Amino acid sequence: MTADAEASAAVRVPAAAGPRVDLFLLAGQFPATDHPTTLRRTVAYARAAEAAGFDGVWLAEHHFISYGVCPSAVALAGYVLGQTTRLEVGTAVAILSNRHPVALAEEAALLDAVSGGRFCLGVGRGGPWVDLEVFGSGLDRFTDGFAESLDLLLATLSGETTVRADGRFFRFREVSVVPRPDGPLPVWVAATSAFTVDLGARRGLPLLLGMHDDDAAKAALLNRYTGTAAGAGREPVGVTHASAHLAYVADTDAGAEKALRASLSGWLARTGEYVRLDGQLGRRDVDAYVTQLLAIHPVGTPRRCVERLTASLAATGAKRILLMVEGAGDPDLTLTNIARLGADVLPRVKRFSETPTTAR
Repeated sequence: MTADAEASAAVRVPAAAGPRVDLFLLAGQFPATDHPTTLRRTVAYARAAEAAGFDGVWLAEHHFISYGVCPSAVALAGYVLGQTTRLEVGTAVAILSNRHPVALAEEAALLDAVSGGRFCLGVGRGGPWVDLEVFGSGLDRFTDGFAESLDLLLATLSGETTVRADGRFFRFREVSVVPRPDGPLPVWVAATSAFTVDLGARRGLPLLLGMHDDDAAKAALLNRYTGTAAGAGREPVGVTHASAHLAYVADTDAGAEKALRASLSGWLARTGEYVRLDGQLGRRDVDAYVTQLLAIHPVGTPRRCVERLTASLAATGAKRILLMVEGAGDPDLTLTNIARLGADVLPRVKRFSETPTTAR
């Protein structure tokens, strides 16, 4: 091993004894805030996460809607890695249906190398949005090409010296992998359906579970994962699945819910800006969705937040928690939320093992 390689390996993030607790930043645009300000605030929240003791941050990616104004989670992750020294920084998610898998793998390998292993690549299928038209990948890549795209991404990140493709969507001669990772790099897959659960399970990949499902629904997805993985000859025990949660801490449960209700509905309504290629409308009852989120996620006093998070860890078996903290919409409230979660919730959740703890 060269001296540079030894230095890189020396700063790789060690495995945590308990669950890892991270932030999930959507770079959501709120009223009276422009796009550049929103992105700068997202970076500030990431720096605050490191100061508050969180293990990492994960960055969302969206195109052509103001619900989230970050169009490249990988690019923003690179900047955040340069602004921090300890945090793992992940993508939740890079939309694979819009990207060439080899190009995305090259970028992931680059960030892994320069950060000493602090970069985490999460990918997702995305949706049948206008993105596919704009970027030229096409609706077929979304409907039929995700497995092929994922396998090509994994092949490029496997540590092998070359990669080639001879499939329906990708076909090219053998080329060298540069930069080449020392060994296979981990990849997380966003899972909202049986299709993506089975896809991840057959490849032994950890899942990223979204905020819309409650613990029972997430547990059902992970139980399916276990069965599919075992049937494919994979060992499902110890896989570091990650579960996303809305999180807001306050002195009272009612105060926390009030702070979020004041801004969440307007923000979540911006998902209606998605343009579907099939012409269908996929809008939900936003107020009902907000009520659902407040009922199932760690929103309230530190005691309630700890109880809900440890109950979720116990019910699902997830190894990582991703906390979406921007819901109040105000930067001062968000920074206070990050600090309070770090001081009053994080230490008690980190002590969780297989038996749920009771907050006091």
